[in-house]
Amino acid sequence: MRILVTGFEPFLGHSINPTERIVNELNGEFVDGIEVIGATMPVAFSKSSVRLIELYEEVKPDAVIMLGLAAGRNRITPERVAINCSDGDVDNEGVTLEDAPIREGGPAAYFSTLPIRKMVNELNQASIPAQISNTAGTYLCNQVMYTLLDYLAERGKVCPVGFVHIPASHELAVTNPKLPSMSHSELIRAIKVIIKCLK
Repeated sequence: MRILVTGFEPFLGHSINPTERIVNELNGEFVDGIEVIGATMPVAFSKSSVRLIELYEEVKPDAVIMLGLAAGRNRITPERVAINCSDGDVDNEGVTLEDAPIREGGPAAYFSTLPIRKMVNELNQASIPAQISNTAGTYLCNQVMYTLLDYLAERGKVCPVGFVHIPASHELAVTNPKLPSMSHSELIRAIKVIIKCLK
């Protein structure tokens, strides 16, 4: 079994993005017999989704887990739904979108096809704080989740796909004392728990 795990480059003034370090470390590793392909995506409305589709077609994974930083959250939060809307903060290319459909005429939303309840239960059982989130926001995290689910639905392809937000790492929290955080090793442990839920 092969899983694509993606992260993002730093954005919005954050000096680092812990998801980038996670996917770099897990790339090429085997977790309970599952091969992990890790990749970092740009934080750009015009490029992120394009790159994700390219990665999906290159890797041809059995599942896709997209990771994103939710600075301010204090637990691992698998996302339940992605909506057909891009809005919010400026991306790394200086672009800001407002009330923009991700795909004109596309469905209003897509639900994650990952086993998110199992993931949350397994994480909490492993003493890693976790909770299902009902909003992925309207930034790049939401955009890539919606895009890939839409891409698969349009082509009649079946593949477990979804997005998981993580808290700041301790390294990032050093630069902003208001951020709740988890250690890098704990974040890695959490993602491995999540990956094992796909067997």
